[in-house]
Amino acid sequence: MNTTLIMQFLRDITENNNRTWFQLHHDEYLAAKEEFERQIPMVIGRIAEFDPSVAHLTVRDVTYRFYRDTRFSPDKSPYKRHLGAYIAAHGKKSLHGGYYFHLEPGQCMLACGTYYLPTNILTACRNEIMGNIQEWLSCVENPAFLNYFGTPGSHEGKGFGLEHLKTCPSGFPRDYQHIEYLRMKDYCCWHNVSDDFFSSDTWINDMADVFQVGKPMIDFINAVVDDYE
Repeated sequence: MNTTLIMQFLRDITENNNRTWFQLHHDEYLAAKEEFERQIPMVIGRIAEFDPSVAHLTVRDVTYRFYRDTRFSPDKSPYKRHLGAYIAAHGKKSLHGGYYFHLEPGQCMLACGTYYLPTNILTACRNEIMGNIQEWLSCVENPAFLNYFGTPGSHEGKGFGLEHLKTCPSGFPRDYQHIEYLRMKDYCCWHNVSDDFFSSDTWINDMADVFQVGKPMIDFINAVVDDYE
């Protein structure tokens, strides 16, 4: 991937996040967007080798508008500062977990899982974890998972869970041995990568290696989520 082209545009839009500049440099945006989206069919194909459920997805299914929704945000910048794709079998707006890659200068990452689950589904996930704790631990406490994603609450270049309750969720035992997994408000894990990660000749395979490590956790949670979708 020509990350030089993409990263330069993203640095420029970060410094000039206004409609006048964007209109004058629209061709640069289109070139960066085209270069990014050109990779996506290859990414989907590679992920489909170990997760066939995503094989039907298209570029449009996994990408987002570059224009920000500023209605409820104090930041009124009209444009995003990154490019990303979320490859999930049921679509990017579903609760079904999937795989995400993100290009942003200084903040590139790979992520997988699901987030912003409704309370009833989150409760069901917690019950499933308690009822099948050994299976869950085999998904999230094996050496490869810990190496790429860490443990709940760890945020040094990697992480597991975007938000966590400060106390035990209502209706669950406060003295549960693995309470850290019940306090999670989402089941999303991520791994930061360098800005030049995506310029490697092997980046798609390297990314797939990370996603495959996260897949058992995704499958565990999706087995619950899919009962509600």
